Amino acid sequence: MSKKTVILLAIILLKFWLQYILVSPEYDLHRDEYLHLDQADHLAWGYLSVPPVSSWIAFIIQALGNGVFWVKFFPALFGALTILVVWKTIEELNGNLAALTLGALCVLFSALLRLNILFQPNSLDVLCWTALCFTLIKYFNTENKTWLYATAVVFGIGFLNKYNIAFLLIGIVPALLLTEQRKVLLKKDIYLAMLVALVIVLPNLIWQYTNHFPVLHHMKLLAETQLVNVNRGDFLKSQLLFFTGALIVIVAGWVALLLYAPFRKYRFFFWSFVFTLAVFTYLKAKDYYAVGLYPIYIAFGAVYLGELLRAGRRRYVLAVVMAMPALLFIPIYQIAFPNKSPQYIYEHPEPYQKLGLLRWEDGKDHSLPQDFADMLGWKELAEKVDKVCEQLPKGERIFILCDNYGQTGAINYYSKNKELKAVSFNADYINWFDLDTKIVHLIRVKEQEDRHGEMETTRPYFEKAFIADSIADPLAREYGTTIFVFSNPTIDVNARLKKEIEEERLFK
Repeated sequence: MSKKTVILLAIILLKFWLQYILVSPEYDLHRDEYLHLDQADHLAWGYLSVPPVSSWIAFIIQALGNGVFWVKFFPALFGALTILVVWKTIEELNGNLAALTLGALCVLFSALLRLNILFQPNSLDVLCWTALCFTLIKYFNTENKTWLYATAVVFGIGFLNKYNIAFLLIGIVPALLLTEQRKVLLKKDIYLAMLVALVIVLPNLIWQYTNHFPVLHHMKLLAETQLVNVNRGDFLKSQLLFFTGALIVIVAGWVALLLYAPFRKYRFFFWSFVFTLAVFTYLKAKDYYAVGLYPIYIAFGAVYLGELLRAGRRRYVLAVVMAMPALLFIPIYQIAFPNKSPQYIYEHPEPYQKLGLLRWEDGKDHSLPQDFADMLGWKELAEKVDKVCEQLPKGERIFILCDNYGQTGAINYYSKNKELKAVSFNADYINWFDLDTKIVHLIRVKEQEDRHGEMETTRPYFEKAFIADSIADPLAREYGTTIFVFSNPTIDVNARLKKEIEEERLFK
């Protein structure tokens, strides 16, 4: 086994190990993960908020036992593969061993460690952005048309995973027009490759069309409720935090693309960065949407610095640059990951507040970072719902209706009674109601701010009603979420729910 292979394997193994120790066992899974995991039971070519790839991965996780180990494994795998693609890119650019090691360390000790702790489309999204850039480098280096088709396949997979990858093309196309690489747009193979990409994404486009393009509704809702609170200045400042230890390398990559002769044919990558980041900034995108931009520039920068600093005393400078990702990761490790107990963070908020980590989507500061608060209270909720169900008469239909997808998915994931399936009018759950059996008991899970009035609103339609319990963890985002129980309806609850579903769909 060569020295290069040993170093690569060591870095990848370190990557997997870190992903499993960066989350304290006091935290549950994240609210978004539960929805993606539930999609495994409802495979389709699209969903209200995401394309289908997450559901396919969730199906594999389910087949492997649906344990937390496997939930964490796949985002870690995509992060490790991103390191591998950067490594292969550096090899393609004729980088030396120092460049390979530098590039791998820069990707390892970065925001990807945070991104890769969650089972969401983002980890695969970054991998696809990086792999697409790699295939373009291979094409312009070899002019082998096979790599154009590889680019199309990567784009197709990336699109079916997260529509975000379209912004990479929005940046690349005008960048090509600005450089001599525009000649690729005159080749028929690129249009045949586009056709291949279209064939791959077509099932999802058809699904979007037949379902009246729910992605547009989702984007509108996102803009009104979350992106409206995004500050463009904060977005740009956040970009400096994603790859803090690699900033010198990334900047070196930009310089090399503009000035280093061997990289002349790749110069369009510099302009694609400018265009893509400008679009994200204009649209007030969430800061992490742009994470996928950076790994490829780490590759360019590592090769350039590896060549520039390889001889004489400059080798010591290279050694310092190689050490920086790990050294700068140490203070980031202290605050950027849920590796400390919620109570500790609550009692020591200052470092989190200084970096804006306590600011939520509503634009306000809270006790914990939002992602951390979104990883609390879920097991508690599922256990309390299970306890309520055990107290109800056996053999009578129990229907669990929640306010949001986090509550719904968490109950479905942690509940010991797998025959019970919670649903919600929120997210994709509105399409997954089973109303074929008469409902005898309605368990209503209400968010704290919406629980007032629930008893007065729903009680008249049932013979019995009581409040069973609520989430007691004060640091959970779902703190105060209340479990109501209504039994023996005096109306046709099934028909009422069917009507509400149709009205909700019509509204959307």
